[in-house]
Amino acid sequence: MPLKLSSAQLVADANSKIRTLTIEQARQLLGDESVQFVDIRDIRERLRSGTIPGAFHAPRGMLEFWIDPGSPYFKPVFGEKKLFHFFCQSAWRSALATETVQRMGLEQVAHIEGGFSAWEASGGETEAVGQ
Repeated sequence: MPLKLSSAQLVADANSKIRTLTIEQARQLLGDESVQFVDIRDIRERLRSGTIPGAFHAPRGMLEFWIDPGSPYFKPVFGEKKLFHFFCQSAWRSALATETVQRMGLEQVAHIEGGFSAWEASGGETEAVGQ
C-alpha cells in the first residue's frame, strides 16, 4: 500500500512552519545562558560521537511527555524561560520534533540546520557523553 505522505514530505512541511538556525547562528549561541540546546538523538548516537556542550538529552521517543507539565514524566528544564534549540544527527527528526513542541505551545523553539553532523563538520565544539 503506498503512503499518503513520505518522510521527506513530512520534514519539508515541518520546516515550512518552524525556525531554523544556521550552524553559524547556533555556534554563536553556545554558552548563552538564555539558550538550551536539546539533543534528541538516541543514546547510542551520543555515545558514539558526543554532543554539543551543555546540551540536555531528551530522547525523541519521550520528548512530548517530558515537555508536558501535566505528564508524570515532565522535566523541569522545559518549564524554564529559555530558547530551546533542538538537534538530531541530520536535522530531520529535529524538524519534526520542533514542529510538534511548537504545536504543543512551547513557543521559543528552533532547530539546527544540518543537525549534529553539520555542527561537527563546521568544527563546532563537542563533548564526550559518559555511560
